[in-house]
Amino acid sequence: MESPTCKRELIIEVPPDAVAKESEKIASQYAHVARIPGFRPGKAPRALVGKRYRDEIRSELIQTLVPRFFEDRLRDEKLQLAGEPRFEDLKFEEGQPIRAKATFEVFPDFELKDYKGLEVDLEPATVSDADVDQAITRLRERNATFEVVEDRPAAEGDYVMVNYRGQNVQDAEAEPIEAKEGLIQLGGERTVPGFSENLTGARAGDVREFDVQYKDDFPRKTLAGQTVRYRVEVQGVKKKVVPSADDEFAKSVSDFPTLTELQAKVRADLEAQKQKSVENAAKQALMTKLAASYNFPVPDALVEDRLRRRLERFAETLAAQGIDPEAAQIDWRGLRDEMRADAEKDVREALLLEAVAKAEDITVTPEELDETVREVAEGLRETPAALKTRLTRDGELAKLESSRRSLKALDFIYRNAKINQPTTTTVSGPGEGGDPAKA
Repeated sequence: MESPTCKRELIIEVPPDAVAKESEKIASQYAHVARIPGFRPGKAPRALVGKRYRDEIRSELIQTLVPRFFEDRLRDEKLQLAGEPRFEDLKFEEGQPIRAKATFEVFPDFELKDYKGLEVDLEPATVSDADVDQAITRLRERNATFEVVEDRPAAEGDYVMVNYRGQNVQDAEAEPIEAKEGLIQLGGERTVPGFSENLTGARAGDVREFDVQYKDDFPRKTLAGQTVRYRVEVQGVKKKVVPSADDEFAKSVSDFPTLTELQAKVRADLEAQKQKSVENAAKQALMTKLAASYNFPVPDALVEDRLRRRLERFAETLAAQGIDPEAAQIDWRGLRDEMRADAEKDVREALLLEAVAKAEDITVTPEELDETVREVAEGLRETPAALKTRLTRDGELAKLESSRRSLKALDFIYRNAKINQPTTTTVSGPGEGGDPAKA
């Protein structure tokens, strides 16, 4: 039967004989190093040491014995601790038992229902000619070059290399905004219109002075709604040259001698990515279907951990967009409340996958764990050895292993599901945020 909550309380009692035995042990340790006037180190009478260090010995007794007897009670009660316990209502009198109330959370006890044979629809994993063309276009853009423009002034689409200095008109005490060798695309999607308007027609050596009025929703909060007066020195004008989609381009960016072969490889890669995306969507649908039949409580400690990680990722996303998370006008408390339901869902699904892994004896080999560490290290731009050392030191390696085991459990559910294949599989034939000058 599912309990309505994961919170538990236990009264912990340490018998007087255990207190006396541990007290003697701790006092003996103090006696070996105690420095008491009139006695050589380690030679002071035990009774005097006990009296001199009474508070220290008492504190160490509590910190040693209460957690130890709490763990014994957990084993006796067959409870699995989730998070850290809190000890309160401590009572400790000479010659009496140590008593304390432990408040803690446990992992929920639930009966695992049938997780094999779940039904899910698989979306078509199709790749169109347009998808291939877009991928080739992105590849061409990444391999574009910049050529210096000398025979005409800067026009829309050109890139102007500048040094600039700006001063807030409303706040003369504000730090000036400066940039050296900045590259601004005239008319670019992320270019602030004021720069495009005032630098069109410029040539190398020109100096332009103008005001820019930033919108109230400008990502850089210190500039939102402000007017800044700029002095811009034009260093040069460049145009972006995108290579043509032909055989020569294919040879320059790949091992393929023709564009047709490059397109075929791009299509195959897109199809593999699409298939993986489709399978991931199906796995999540299976997980959602499985979790819908459970309503067991989840430990607040685990939910808080998920919330913290979600908020950290949100802050990292803001920072990547050039937005200072601390300066941004965000109701963080309200955001936590909004995210809580999803965090609880994450925890419930993780507990279900852990139960499936246990039921199917799914484990993670050392080689698989090392592979996971390498993947995470690559994303963090760390060496795998350094990351593994840090995770081990911080006690996080076990969480990474648990995450990999959960993925394997979800793979198991997917392999044993009833997959409804799409009815049609027709596939066509081949075919910058913190810069004040940018929105």
